[in-house]
Amino acid sequence: MVRFRPVPRARPLGPGRVGRGARPRRAVLGLLVAPVLVLAACFPPAEEQDAGSSEDFVNQAEQDVTHGGSVPQRLAVDVIEVLPHDVTAFTQGLEVADGVLYEATGRVGSSWVRATDLGTGERLAHEDLPPPLFGEGITVVDDRLWQLTWQDGTALLRDRHTLRELDRVEYAGEGWGICHDGDRLVMSDGTDVLTFRDPETFAELGSVAVTNAGAPQRNLNELECVDGGVWANVWFSEDILRIDPGTGAVTDVVDASGLLPPEEQAGVDVLNGIAALPGTDEFLITGKLWPSMFRVRFVDG
Repeated sequence: MVRFRPVPRARPLGPGRVGRGARPRRAVLGLLVAPVLVLAACFPPAEEQDAGSSEDFVNQAEQDVTHGGSVPQRLAVDVIEVLPHDVTAFTQGLEVADGVLYEATGRVGSSWVRATDLGTGERLAHEDLPPPLFGEGITVVDDRLWQLTWQDGTALLRDRHTLRELDRVEYAGEGWGICHDGDRLVMSDGTDVLTFRDPETFAELGSVAVTNAGAPQRNLNELECVDGGVWANVWFSEDILRIDPGTGAVTDVVDASGLLPPEEQAGVDVLNGIAALPGTDEFLITGKLWPSMFRVRFVDG
């Protein structure tokens, strides 16, 4: 569920200097998630229950929690501001560090990485990826920036300020999303596994399987590490997940449906791109080829 609040006309921010300006709007979109549906799924009709089944359900619920099968908390999106976004950007990675917005895009021949002043919208640096590389997620580590590629098995290490390529490292499998939790890199590859890597060498350090209410959660896409959790876009979904990297359990599910009005949905691709705004509880979120980016909070649904 998305909740829009009255907002002033947005100033240019990030790559929006290339896109069109945002418009203020007041609306309530999306679907309400009814808690009774969760309860109904857990408790069948009385005629289907045997004697003593209430105790059985309590025992099963305790087992679900023990095995990481507890139902995640449902969250909604509170839209604070609607901002312009470059409609040519097939967004794969989004991150904010020290007042700079970093964005990376995909597709062979049109993949790039860009640094933009968050306050003024001034473009600070831009680098294209040469074919056949297909760009994916990015993350900042100190004065460097790691960039993934999709099926090329190559991670690019860049100077954070100039975005000039410094090195390349090979890895097995696909590259989708990546973030830095302060100690290690966390990487997704489209499966239900998050891989931990050394931020200096990119060497693999371990992994964790991700589960949502006890079931494997696949298609983990763009990532953002915040306060001990990993936020993840899910490919072909309007949900954003918060994952406990220690257990792999999904703890929160954000319903981000209804961000774009119907007239802006033609020609766009999926929701993808999440960047925490340091020092706040706010995020920037957008999608591939979207005309808008949104400054939001995740709140109780």
